[in-house]
Amino acid sequence: MQVVDILSPLRVAVSRNGADPVRTKQDVLKRLSDLLSRGEPSLDAGAIERMLLRREEQQSTGVGGGVAIPHAAIEELDHIVGAVLLCPDPVGFDAIDGLPVSIFFAVIGPRRAVGEHLKTLARVSRLLRDDHFRKSLVEAPNGPAAFDLIAREEGRPP
Repeated sequence: MQVVDILSPLRVAVSRNGADPVRTKQDVLKRLSDLLSRGEPSLDAGAIERMLLRREEQQSTGVGGGVAIPHAAIEELDHIVGAVLLCPDPVGFDAIDGLPVSIFFAVIGPRRAVGEHLKTLARVSRLLRDDHFRKSLVEAPNGPAAFDLIAREEGRPP
């Protein structure tokens, strides 16, 4: 399985300053929860948001280098779901390096699939370790273009 397998173009978004800007950690978690629930009728965005917030209260998922990987285990799921939110105007997220974050890659999965969940988090980390790729991703004009970049980075045609 590749990272792109848990995404869809509908669950990748770019937040530009406009009608609904993302400025705070709470804004990020709300937007990610909305994205994660798209195309998943059994999931409630509010419940996802509470789970992600609970996880952030334990320890920030800001891994440094402008990246955060919010994640949670959700009982109702039987598969792993991912969403990406790109914020060209970085958001303070209590990252390990103290820097604001522009790339948020959220992952939720079934509570009973801990091993697969951890493997997915590792795949996401590997995907986002390249500085040039991260820069290209943040510069993507919209969600579908960002999805295509991820697919190409993993060697898949978009």
